[in-house]
Amino acid sequence: MNRERMLSQLAAHSGPFDLAIIGGGATGLGAAVDAASRGHSVVLVEQSDFAKGTSSRSTKLVHGGVRYLKQGNVSLVLEALRERGLMVRNAPHLVHSLAFVIPSYHWWEGPFYGIGLKMYDALAGQLGLEPSRWLTREEIIGQLPTLETDGLDGGIVYHDGQFDDARLAIHLARTAANHGAIVLNHTRCRGLMKENGRIIGIRAECVETGRQHEIRAKCVINATGVFVDDVRHMDDVKAEKIVAPSQGVHLVLPREFLPGDSAIMIPKTDDGRVLFAVPWHGCVIIGTTDTPVDHATVEPRALPDEIEFLMTHAARYLTRDPRPRDVLSIYAGLRPLVAMKSAETTAALSRDHTILVSDSGLITITGGKWTTYRRMAEDVIDHAELIGGIGVRRCVTHDLMIHGGATVLDPQDPLAVYGSDAAEIRELMRKEPEWAGKVHPKLDLTCAEVIFHVRHEMARTVGDVLARRSRSLLLDAQASMSAAQRVGALMASELGWDAGTTAHQVERFHKLACGYILEG
Repeated sequence: MNRERMLSQLAAHSGPFDLAIIGGGATGLGAAVDAASRGHSVVLVEQSDFAKGTSSRSTKLVHGGVRYLKQGNVSLVLEALRERGLMVRNAPHLVHSLAFVIPSYHWWEGPFYGIGLKMYDALAGQLGLEPSRWLTREEIIGQLPTLETDGLDGGIVYHDGQFDDARLAIHLARTAANHGAIVLNHTRCRGLMKENGRIIGIRAECVETGRQHEIRAKCVINATGVFVDDVRHMDDVKAEKIVAPSQGVHLVLPREFLPGDSAIMIPKTDDGRVLFAVPWHGCVIIGTTDTPVDHATVEPRALPDEIEFLMTHAARYLTRDPRPRDVLSIYAGLRPLVAMKSAETTAALSRDHTILVSDSGLITITGGKWTTYRRMAEDVIDHAELIGGIGVRRCVTHDLMIHGGATVLDPQDPLAVYGSDAAEIRELMRKEPEWAGKVHPKLDLTCAEVIFHVRHEMARTVGDVLARRSRSLLLDAQASMSAAQRVGALMASELGWDAGTTAHQVERFHKLACGYILEG
């Protein structure tokens, strides 16, 4: 997957594409995979990088949604559990089962949650993971030695999925490209092209060069997440706002705060939220919050109240109370919740996806979550086939292996997330032994991986590498800042940057990373 090659293919394409997709997050990339694998001609543009926004800032869980079961939304849970099973099967290098323990500090909590989780298991059917079961107080302490034990009665363990969100996005982009789609990051949609009131394509601009592109398409899909209203206003300045962004914040702590291979799930905190403490890439993620925000931004920042909420509850359920200096990174993401006039809080807004079709033919899809990305894509492409008149073809993603999934490595292998691509990275290390070295002692990222990111995964900025191709920024913000100079030098050798461009890239990343560091 090479950006220059993609641009050449775009220039050489004659006639309209079947589909033009705006947005390179989970929904847009899923739609590109679905459409291209059906045999449609597809172009996707993303103004920043693939999964730059919400799609790289999740709790890293592929789940059916235990709390939705409590709300009585069985259909949403059933669909999500089915999709969870398909993700484990189709992307085994990136999605795996993880044990979650719900500790019980009141005698009635065990039976209450136990019955619900047995129903959760039953709904998963043949695509289920491992069955839930009761745990004694001693068993829980054995699995979670740093869990607060004062008042602990016992609990329940159940299984859900865990994944690397940004890595899956990159592999979806490669899957789409493998099926003939043109996928372009750092390419901004500047406007919609119309004839006789109908949309016939998009105007796009390369962020790097400023070059303009007129891309004709029989159907245009708006899959820009929290920014869908911006694109809808390109189509109709009077279009009603449909998204109410909700901010979710996560803290990343060292692994000693939660050793072992099990996560903690607290179904109800003081304000009714769900709290997770999840082991991930050698660290622990604590989250999340659910805070309404007035408007969407590309780089949302954690609010003081959100930080205090997470620190307070982490201290309540862990024997060691985290301090600001313990936090390796803090990140925030915005959920594109579909607004309902009767809803008073974002927790009450729809987590399900919504598809709208404007009078001009613009298809907008928003809402949903990572777990159901494939089903959302199938749904929106079914709509696009009818609206765009591009021919109805069968969806094949139910059994479609995601790029890299043909090889599943030992989870302890630092290159496990690359799947079958790991062999190519090791070949780079063999040819250039100095590339086997790490870019920083505290990070697992090697020089060979950076080269691979540029050559085959369309990494164009230092942030692309340190925030999404690797997860260095989320795992240790300070170390990633220290590594930026080395990463910039490696990228410069591949992309032909001069000294000024390299320095600008490093400085730009430093400014970004400062927002991921908790002062104190």
